[in-house]
Amino acid sequence: MKFKLTVTNIFLLLLTIGILASCKKSFLDREPYASLPTSESIKTVDDMEIAINGAYANLRSPNLFGRTIPLFADLIADNVYISAVNSNRYLDFFQVNYIVNNTNAQGIWETAYNTILNANNVIACSLQGTAEIDQLRGEAYALRALMYFELVKHFAKPYTVDPNALGVPLVLTYDPFKKPVRNTVTEVYAQIESDLNSAIPLLTILKNSGYFTVYAAKALLARMHLFKGEWTNALEVAEDVINNSGYILLGPNEFFSYWSSNTPRNDGLETLFEVVFDLVGNAGNDALAYFYDQAGYGDALAARDFYNSYAPTDIRKALIIPMIHPDRGNIRVVNKYSNSSQPDKDEFKVIRMSEVYLIAAEAALQAGDEGRALAYVNEIAFRRDPNFAGYSSSGAALLDDILTEKRKELAFEGHRYWDLVRNNRDVERININNNYPGVPLVIETTNFRRILPIPQSELDANPNIRGQQNAGY
Repeated sequence: MKFKLTVTNIFLLLLTIGILASCKKSFLDREPYASLPTSESIKTVDDMEIAINGAYANLRSPNLFGRTIPLFADLIADNVYISAVNSNRYLDFFQVNYIVNNTNAQGIWETAYNTILNANNVIACSLQGTAEIDQLRGEAYALRALMYFELVKHFAKPYTVDPNALGVPLVLTYDPFKKPVRNTVTEVYAQIESDLNSAIPLLTILKNSGYFTVYAAKALLARMHLFKGEWTNALEVAEDVINNSGYILLGPNEFFSYWSSNTPRNDGLETLFEVVFDLVGNAGNDALAYFYDQAGYGDALAARDFYNSYAPTDIRKALIIPMIHPDRGNIRVVNKYSNSSQPDKDEFKVIRMSEVYLIAAEAALQAGDEGRALAYVNEIAFRRDPNFAGYSSSGAALLDDILTEKRKELAFEGHRYWDLVRNNRDVERININNNYPGVPLVIETTNFRRILPIPQSELDANPNIRGQQNAGY
């Protein structure tokens, strides 16, 4: 019988995390770490570092940023569709027809909570007193915040829709007997904010883009404020990153080399935080890129309507390749991740400077400063299309333009659906070239499948959560 991981029994398991070696990406270059899931097993700085590396390694899972999280937000929205010729993967998301035993939802839940376990162990360990220890604990706080952010997005109503709705269980300490109930959305967001505010003063050591740093944590904090509709706070934190981080936006001359690179960065160009994949530490055929690559599964394709939204002179359009496929016909292939056939895979960008500018644009507009909003959104648009005359809209039209620009800039990086959801907008898929045959073209704000079900395995294991399933499931 297959054993299911749940919030309850994750904290009963022996934690065995193999950290695979890499000559190029040194943060994975550690010996295997095996211990009871308790902070008492962490006795030295090396133990602490190996434990936090285990949390980073979990992010590579196909259940998290290795594939499911970024694909979900483009697929259930209007950027990506599944070819009629497919490997039978993610059809439930595409068809908006998932149930309580959905394996993809369960995978997100289990792997995120397993990562939280690693972070909790580092946070709770007794080591104190050095900048290195502070840095590792700060990274653990930031990783825990990231995981709770993803969990509350996927399994609960948006804060801007119902902050008092049921969120996800907050498990902050090791307790093998605890049967946690669901905290509210407000409580989960309060914990995310607390964790990021705890992380920021501890993150004093500059590392490469595969690690959380102080400005990566601040960028995630700005995103969190945006999701809560806290416009002044979102703008303040985003501008702190823009003005003080030393990171610079991706320019036209670096654009193609940036997206073809499969090496962590330490040059301050664009990437604040990314999940690092290397020669052996990668998702292989389960990777996001393989799902786009026509030499791989190739199931996921760019929607024709979305491809047509780019101007011919927009440099980003070149990352989508028109192709006549012998089985799939006239298609548009996503090429943002071009190293799927290479032993060393593409990194996955979790937080980029371009997003921070677009956070600042939206927050400035909502805070009443349209001039500042236009400046930030045009800073991105001008860099991508030399012939673009610039946005000059105002009010609701300017919000639409900012969201459109964000859709174009962050396509295939797992953002589109959440921008629609937190703004309480319907998803509207445009069925050009029969991209959406027999599947819902409109996903209304009232559709209960706007959020995922709490996994059945969790309900079976935890009696305290059985009456807290999301409505409709």
